[in-house]
Amino acid sequence: MTESTKRVRISQWDALMLESLRSLGWSHEELIRQVQQNELPTDGQFDYTELVTGLASKEPEVFVSAVTDGYQIKYNTIRGIRTWIIVALGREPELSLEEGSEAVTSELTQAEYDRLQQVLSLGWVIQEIRPATSDAAGLYRIVPAAQTN
Repeated sequence: MTESTKRVRISQWDALMLESLRSLGWSHEELIRQVQQNELPTDGQFDYTELVTGLASKEPEVFVSAVTDGYQIKYNTIRGIRTWIIVALGREPELSLEEGSEAVTSELTQAEYDRLQQVLSLGWVIQEIRPATSDAAGLYRIVPAAQTN
């Protein structure tokens, strides 16, 4: 990946709020405009004030790039990965918190796998349990990289 195509890095919380807004079906331009004008839903799931007063106003170039070009999350938590999959992909992954074998397990299509791969922070690895095919989603485990050594 060249420096010019490197994705911006945003917080896990900003990523969750952004993906929640994406789920409304807005175009990139509409999403940017709605946030910049603070014309956002009050759906109870997220309070988007932090996105408006934080990332969108303090780092507008980063916000616009995250919406239009994609992003990488600065630091993921295991519960945050599970929540991102629910919000961004509409899937209900399994969460395992057993010490030493913490993981998020989810079915993913190839496109969903590629998208998750791009946003995950450093320190996480996606392990293939069952590969995706053109007809069916695959099964994957997302684990801390330290568990793969």
